[in-house]
Amino acid sequence: MIPIWPPELPKPQRAAFQKQFQDPRIRKRAESGPPGYRRRYSSVGQLVSLSIKVTRDQLAVFENFHQNDTALGSLPFVMPDPITDGWPLLTPDGDALLGPDDEPLLIAAHWLCLFGEAMPAVSKPGLHFVVAFPVTVMP
Repeated sequence: MIPIWPPELPKPQRAAFQKQFQDPRIRKRAESGPPGYRRRYSSVGQLVSLSIKVTRDQLAVFENFHQNDTALGSLPFVMPDPITDGWPLLTPDGDALLGPDDEPLLIAAHWLCLFGEAMPAVSKPGLHFVVAFPVTVMP
């Protein structure tokens, strides 16, 4: 069974969010002129840098998830997409679509991830801890 991101943990901070696609190209060798490229592979993952601001209890939840559920980052896991998940579904005019109870319908989006090459780093800039970690979003 694939581990699921603990719901007790907050959404990642916007300030530290950074996403980059893996480069699927290979450079063609040319004697002169501009560089040329061709596709090396078609499945392209995304490298994402995330950080979360947590309490001491939430830090323990994160550490348990990383160490035990994902075997120190060696197993894939599912987490909510921090860009899309939880946002209201909109009409073409930009109005929120409402359900039968007149509450906005929210988008549910998830990523299949692996923890990145660097291990999570924990800092304590104030009353809370900040956990910074890279993930690779699988294609």
